[in-house]
Amino acid sequence: MAAQIINGKAFAASVRKKVGEHVARLKSEHDIIPGLAVVLVGEDPASQVYVRSKGKQTAEVGMKSIEHKLKANISERELLALIKLLNEDETIHGILVQLPLPKHLNEDLVINSIDPAKDVDGFHISNVGLLGTGQKSMVPCTPLGCLMLLRDHHRSLSGLDAVVIGRSNIVGKPMAQLLLGESCTVTIAHSRTKDLPDVIRRADIVIAAVGRPEMVVGDWIKPGATVIDVGINRIDKPEGGTRLVGDADFSSCSEVSGAITPVPGGVGPMTIACLLANTVTACCRSHDLKEPDGLTV
Repeated sequence: MAAQIINGKAFAASVRKKVGEHVARLKSEHDIIPGLAVVLVGEDPASQVYVRSKGKQTAEVGMKSIEHKLKANISERELLALIKLLNEDETIHGILVQLPLPKHLNEDLVINSIDPAKDVDGFHISNVGLLGTGQKSMVPCTPLGCLMLLRDHHRSLSGLDAVVIGRSNIVGKPMAQLLLGESCTVTIAHSRTKDLPDVIRRADIVIAAVGRPEMVVGDWIKPGATVIDVGINRIDKPEGGTRLVGDADFSSCSEVSGAITPVPGGVGPMTIACLLANTVTACCRSHDLKEPDGLTV
């Protein structure tokens, strides 16, 4: 039986709708407009496209969208000064510095200069620590999106075996923490994992976030398991041109799994939707207001 396709594009649209409804209530009941500031350093084409998309979707849900496009050779002192101003701006509730940064800038220093309460990417060391200890934090957008998709599909994740393939600070590690918070039994697998296929075959949930195109194949998947594919890889097509694929081989994995996210159209759209959700959550917390239901952990 073919796997159920988890439609991340449609689910992200529902998240944006909820965000828009909550933004409208904040405006009408409290005269508050959530504000998101995005800082882009340099002219990386992929980052520029991503930032434009963020700005467009932020405006569509009724939030204030501010973009700071800076030259690639900006000094660290100047960048930190801008972030200080954004930290102090009461109309800005979320700050996102688009990564990667030029090599002369210290990414850790820059990210950790953001007010943790405005760190809608969830990368600040304080938010990492809060998440790791099960306390209220800002949660990284991509793992949060994966969790939303899993909750919607399974309802309860308690007691399920989950394997996260990849140990990055952006996806792998926070994803494992979120799954632990749902009472899953969690294994983090990576390039040094022995007998990786056997480890994955035990999993009820597989999170593929390793950055290698189509690495996970159907023979590695437990029949009926759920595959959440975080990978976005561009590969050459035999007839010329390129196409996007995930870290899982969709063709073979979809024949074995019970449910799977496609690439594109799976996890990708959830990332920006969760960024918007995080901004509304940050806004509500800053004003001691009720947080939106279903948009946070």
